[in-house]
Amino acid sequence: MNVSIINIGDELLIGQVVNTNAAVMSEMLIAAGMNVKETLVIGDDREAILSAVSRQMEVSDAVLVTGGLGPTKDDMTKKVLCELFDSKLVENEMALENVRRLFESRGYQLTPINRQQALVPECCEVLNNDLGTAPCMWFDTVPKQSDNQTKHKSILVSLPGVPFEMEWLMRNRVIPKLQEHFRTGTIVTKNILVQGIGESFLSDLIEPWETNLPFNVKLAYLPSAGLTKLRITAFGEVSDDAARLKQQVDALLPDLYSIAGKYIVGEDSETLQELVHRKFIERHLTLSTAESCTGGTIASRLTALAGASSYFKGGIVAYSNEVKESVLNVKHETLETYGAVSEETVREMVEGVRKRLDTDYAMATTGVAGPDGGTPEKPVGTVWIGVASREKTIAQLLQFGGNRRQQNIDRSVNQAYAMLIRHLIN
Repeated sequence: MNVSIINIGDELLIGQVVNTNAAVMSEMLIAAGMNVKETLVIGDDREAILSAVSRQMEVSDAVLVTGGLGPTKDDMTKKVLCELFDSKLVENEMALENVRRLFESRGYQLTPINRQQALVPECCEVLNNDLGTAPCMWFDTVPKQSDNQTKHKSILVSLPGVPFEMEWLMRNRVIPKLQEHFRTGTIVTKNILVQGIGESFLSDLIEPWETNLPFNVKLAYLPSAGLTKLRITAFGEVSDDAARLKQQVDALLPDLYSIAGKYIVGEDSETLQELVHRKFIERHLTLSTAESCTGGTIASRLTALAGASSYFKGGIVAYSNEVKESVLNVKHETLETYGAVSEETVREMVEGVRKRLDTDYAMATTGVAGPDGGTPEKPVGTVWIGVASREKTIAQLLQFGGNRRQQNIDRSVNQAYAMLIRHLIN
């Protein structure tokens, strides 16, 4: 089945808010065996909404729309859908009860303007939104057609634009109902995390392997700063068994490893921090961090994952030389002789934090993130990374050669995770 996504909102159109909904929805739909035909971003404009929804309903089996469901005057999606389906707004008792429940749980009084959240087009089915007041609406009807249009019956689903509400509704309400309504195919995906080689070089390296993939297996390159994720996707028919598709994908991996194995750091994770997280929990190990140029980013990405407290003891952001000396026990002579951005300093940083917090492993970073602060000897993008275990300490110099601060930080963080994973495996 083909699905189109329409994200509504002036704030999305002008770039004031990053449209993460399209990416999340696409990923969830594809994982559920559905094909995303098109994604659109449009403003809060009657004509734009009518035109986009009408066109997509002619070419797709289902159209998912987000945004424009609030109680304020600029939120017009429900009124436009009434016009599209020749319907009228009515108060839905289930939606009203949901609004009451949420307001009471938060200690708020239900106001007339918020009661309007329970108004929905009469022709729709309400899918209850447990996390918010805006209802999710399911339309299984033919839109009002003009004389020169061909009638095409497709499903339209209108969801709130708030990301966490949308994601909950997609997972618990919309996708299960779509799967009941349509006969969807079987899809199996596998992620391979590759680090230490650029996307274009990786593509050249594995071209013979990619060229010989079976017709139903597709490969996608998903690059980020210092990391490329290979997503292998096997497509099957409705009757196909997911276990058979998984075996098909697994059978392709030995040849991939034989070509690019030295750059592969892990499988079945979306990010390197998730891979670190999983391995440390599985092996019952402990971890600490000492960060200078990355400013706590390594630690914050780990602690954003539920369960990190089982292995992550803590991190120290040692931005100044005084903190490096007093907290991490970096020698004053080391800083005077070699400078803060040096192999000697990062080794003492990582050993200092591992011993102070008494962990099995530790990571440390020090460098010049930019856009200024570089010297001819240590230009912007110069970063040292250290990884230590109870038995061994290693350090690596990175020369990114760019003055984009956030990109240099992201590259440093991914490199640190990759070094830790390789050190752990070795």
